[in-house]
Amino acid sequence: MLVLGANLAVDRTLRIASLVPGQVLRPREAVATPGGKAVNVARAAAAHGVRVVLVANLPGRTGELIADLLAGEGHDVRPVATSGEARAAIIFLEDNGRTTVINEPGPTLIHHDTVRLMVTVRNELATGRHRVVVATGSLPPGAPPDLYRQVAELAHAAGSTCIVDAARDALAGSLPGRPDVVSPNLAEAELLLVGSDGEEVEHEGPDVRSRAAAAAKGLVGAGACAAIVSAGRHGAAGYDSAGGFWVDAPVVEVRNPIGAGDSLVAGLGLALERGEPFREATRLGIATASASVAHDLAGGVEPALLAELLGSVRVDAA
Repeated sequence: MLVLGANLAVDRTLRIASLVPGQVLRPREAVATPGGKAVNVARAAAAHGVRVVLVANLPGRTGELIADLLAGEGHDVRPVATSGEARAAIIFLEDNGRTTVINEPGPTLIHHDTVRLMVTVRNELATGRHRVVVATGSLPPGAPPDLYRQVAELAHAAGSTCIVDAARDALAGSLPGRPDVVSPNLAEAELLLVGSDGEEVEHEGPDVRSRAAAAAKGLVGAGACAAIVSAGRHGAAGYDSAGGFWVDAPVVEVRNPIGAGDSLVAGLGLALERGEPFREATRLGIATASASVAHDLAGGVEPALLAELLGSVRVDAA
């Protein structure tokens, strides 16, 4: 599986009693890791025993640090050194379960750098090793909003399946390329389809399931071949040419909800690469996502828990 990380970061995850604006705060724990949705996909895939190929935009000295951190985790990286400095993301995990994420925008991606990224993707696809290509995460400033459409078209030309997990302009720009699956969360999907705002980590309300189902169907109507819309602890709605379905998420103790959607994409992509049908692939994706939130590290998955959860995940008609 090939994964594109166009806007990676250094993640600083802070555990704190309570986040109080205007105060001097002293977290009891701070961890620095390579971050970004593509990294989380690679981590979750590793729990399945699969080492994906990560095409990574790694600008500046911070990009060199991210490369070192990725190597320390054992990832197979195709680094692309671009202009500027890679970004950071600050994640606050409070004792009451609330999560706050501050994502820097990242450095401007100039045209020459965009070309280098896409050439690297094209060259990797030319090896014939990858049946699935994942384009995931935000795009840095200056990147063409249809970058993920270009990735989808490259994937299809190579005979590969393309999964896009993105939001805002990056998601909208991908749809003319007919990605095989799009996998936003509910807030991201509704922002595109109905103009709602906000990117909450958790989704609440009695109508979450029906909203997610409507969003999945709407994304297919907007150009995707299939869609999964995740709704946090509730589960996810799916839609494809055979209609809609719902997958409940198993109940787990939540340690870190960041990266759950990325872990879903990892399980989904690996199952599709093995040739499994879309609904069965989604079932593996949900089990992987649920195991991920029980782990301290974003995208981290304990294989034993994953195996346990998979047996309890089922697909229901919408």
